[in-house]
Amino acid sequence: MTHFTTTVLVDGMTCNHCIAAVTEELEALDGVEDVAVDLKAGGASEVTIGSTRKLKHESISEAIAEAGYLVVDNDA
Repeated sequence: MTHFTTTVLVDGMTCNHCIAAVTEELEALDGVEDVAVDLKAGGASEVTIGSTRKLKHESISEAIAEAGYLVVDNDA
């Protein structure tokens, strides 16, 4: 099975609650298998998403916005 990795930078995350909120929203997307967050409080946190299919940038941005945060850069 093919595995895709997408990395985005997310602004506004400051704590473990932020990580949990973003992770929950991203894991609800079809095909997402895992989410890893490198938290940079006060800066842009790197969020890496592992999935079984290529994810649309819009889907990722909408999920992160639903959690209350903003994608500032991506490789999607």
